[in-house]
Amino acid sequence: MLTRRRLIAATATGPLATPFINTAIAQEGYPRRAIQMIVAFPAGGGTDVGARIIASIAEKEIGQPVLVVNKAGAGGQVGWTEAARSRPDGYTIAFINLPGMNTIILDPERKALFGIDSFVPVINQVVDAGIIWVKGDSPYKTLKDLVDAAKAQPGKISACTTGILSDDHLAILMMMEAAKTDFRIVHFDGGAQQVTALLGGHVDVAFDNVGGGVLKRMASGDVRVLAVMDEKRSKFMPDVPTTVELGYPSVVSSSSRGIAAVKGTPPAIIKALETAFAKAMANPDHVKKMEEVGLAVEVMTGDTYAKYYRDLHAKSAKYTEWALKMR
Repeated sequence: MLTRRRLIAATATGPLATPFINTAIAQEGYPRRAIQMIVAFPAGGGTDVGARIIASIAEKEIGQPVLVVNKAGAGGQVGWTEAARSRPDGYTIAFINLPGMNTIILDPERKALFGIDSFVPVINQVVDAGIIWVKGDSPYKTLKDLVDAAKAQPGKISACTTGILSDDHLAILMMMEAAKTDFRIVHFDGGAQQVTALLGGHVDVAFDNVGGGVLKRMASGDVRVLAVMDEKRSKFMPDVPTTVELGYPSVVSSSSRGIAAVKGTPPAIIKALETAFAKAMANPDHVKKMEEVGLAVEVMTGDTYAKYYRDLHAKSAKYTEWALKMR
């Protein structure tokens, strides 16, 4: 998610009384086989990590395997296109990233074969704050160092994203506007490629997320996080200042990730998926594993998640228009 003001959304809490195998679902015989969850980014990045954690726990609730299938390309467009084209029977579900999916839909040049109505939001798992990070031996020790260098060499310092018009791409544009400077933007198809390129010395700075895979590398000194793009410090990186603290109140960015069903999926199946995944997300094992990788769990379901899904799309329209003008 990317906003100038954090969108406040209610979090689903409390025990879930509804069992997964209820009468309606038993009558339909769902699920009889494995469920495929399409992740629209490569293996190894923060999106993939969170998806695999919840899939491994949810399948115990569902009673069938939940198979993570990576369909990377075009900043998520390849995977979400395949998901949208699948049969609405509950056996193919999508792991969605917002606002990444929103901006693809809103960009006329992308000619997306899916729209906001192609999916039914089921449950949100994560709201992951953005970060700005460099290699551990980078000459940029602080965000000020980076900004000063970029001002001295406009267009020379390379900043990478996890995809065109991703939350990271929009965050770079926000940073350039706020700091009145210019970066050379390099796009990748996911966080794993970002890490490889930056640690290999091929790019100078990455705009990513707290849970994007740098937490352990930060502890080892392989990377240095210059700022968290949020209004408050991350519990996973308490010593890292925020962009708001550092004088950039407009540079606030995050990515939310959750599960969606294909349009036309029977309501009983959607409810079954919501119940099973909500139970899995409340599982202490899920909470522990997500904490270990720096992914901030924020569960939303039902009308709350549906409203969040719609509201964020409306907000994204403004930022996409801005990004396209600066393309």
